[in-house]
Amino acid sequence: MGGNYTAHIPEPGGAARAATRRRPGCCRSATTAASRALQTRPAARRARQASGCSKSRGPLSQIYETIFPNPRSWIPCCTIRCFTMNNTHSLYPRLIEARIAEAMADTPVVLVAGPRQAGKTTLVRQIAAQGMRYLTLDDELTLLAAKEDPVGMIRSLDRAVIDEIQRAPQLLLAIKKTVDEDRRPGRFLLTGSANLMALPTVADSLAGRMETLTLLPLSQSEMHGSTANWIDSAFAGQILKVRRAMVGDDLVEAVLRGGYPEAVSRATVRRRTAWVRQYLDAIIQRDVRDVAGIDKLDQLPRFLRALAQVSGQMCNYTQLGGQVGLDHKTAARYIGVFEQMYLLKRIEVWAKNRLNRVVKTPKVQFIDSGLLSTLADVTPALAQQDRGRFGNVLETFVFGELLKHTTTAEGDYQLLYYRDHDQFEVDFVIENAAGQLIGVEVKAAATVRESDLRGLKRLASIAGAQVKLGVILYDGMETLPLGDGLWAAPLASLWGQ
Repeated sequence: MGGNYTAHIPEPGGAARAATRRRPGCCRSATTAASRALQTRPAARRARQASGCSKSRGPLSQIYETIFPNPRSWIPCCTIRCFTMNNTHSLYPRLIEARIAEAMADTPVVLVAGPRQAGKTTLVRQIAAQGMRYLTLDDELTLLAAKEDPVGMIRSLDRAVIDEIQRAPQLLLAIKKTVDEDRRPGRFLLTGSANLMALPTVADSLAGRMETLTLLPLSQSEMHGSTANWIDSAFAGQILKVRRAMVGDDLVEAVLRGGYPEAVSRATVRRRTAWVRQYLDAIIQRDVRDVAGIDKLDQLPRFLRALAQVSGQMCNYTQLGGQVGLDHKTAARYIGVFEQMYLLKRIEVWAKNRLNRVVKTPKVQFIDSGLLSTLADVTPALAQQDRGRFGNVLETFVFGELLKHTTTAEGDYQLLYYRDHDQFEVDFVIENAAGQLIGVEVKAAATVRESDLRGLKRLASIAGAQVKLGVILYDGMETLPLGDGLWAAPLASLWGQ
């Protein structure tokens, strides 16, 4: 398949590991004889061979040819190298790439939104290299020009990639004006580290002109080279097969590491922790000020740590705010800001009456388990000693994987949870557009007991035929039927390695 953009993670472990393991499509070092020979061939052919692609051009290549007709600028299979000190590297393809190509083929403006350092810039810089001008608003001079003369800047561009658009949202009105005059597809590819659709006037101004796609941190599917979608498969009545289950210490390591490329590249817990702390500090000091206009930032780090202690629990704004001296309105506002930054998400409760979902209490769920484990001080040693604390982080890990699946799935899905007055609860309820449901329970244990099924059985008794499957994801190795449409499956079935 053409157009294979990749995220690039320096791999700890050195040349010895690199010599014994190579991912499909991984480029060889520029110093090898193969790459020296490739230097004499045309750029497009060289890029295809370097990435391991066949000579024939797939559907994505054909889409990009319509957007970038100049064959010298069209490079269908791009790979980026990120070398460590000993020139080792790993490449992880991003599953959202096909959606970007499809959107750019028929939509004037495409926005790739997601948290900072999830891989957006890596992705869009490769697209820019195929014939689009690249601008980043992280450059202070470019940002100044965008704020001072947004119309003039946009008028000077034909096709362009604009990175970190949330830093100058006034550009969006200028983009609206120019695409109304020229509605060619693929004119602007934007990235944003904040949910721009939550900003006033943005949703209305670009309605029908912009498609938004979400790029979250690396999924386990991307890290393990799997393209199967767990949610699509579950609604088709199938659970992904597992060739090698991830259990015990390996599972703890993956959960506490999370999916941010920089965190994945760090060799030790101490180095990952240092990166997470600097990352969160940078978001609070810059992005929150840019998007939310909050000047008094001293309460935000303490409030974020307080939220980490209740991730996966129902959201009581008064109680949460009281822990750091905030009233309930300010607490709700700050949670909204963190949600806008893609740090966490509020999940509605499932109810047969959709109106009841709005009035019932949501629960707050962090998106990345690596960030949560750092904020909640969950170390590998603590995860082994206190399975309850680890279970909260594991639930976030599963939520993050399911959320990433929704961004690349064929169907449209909503992630909810179930809880009733009798304390029956299901961690996650996935609903499709037809109202059908998949119930998902998360267990940190290696065994499944009858009592673990009570929430899924209650959901089935209330929703009836709407429930397609009930699945307990556990720290075990076998996929087992439990009767009445219920299954126990290894956590690794989420990516089907």
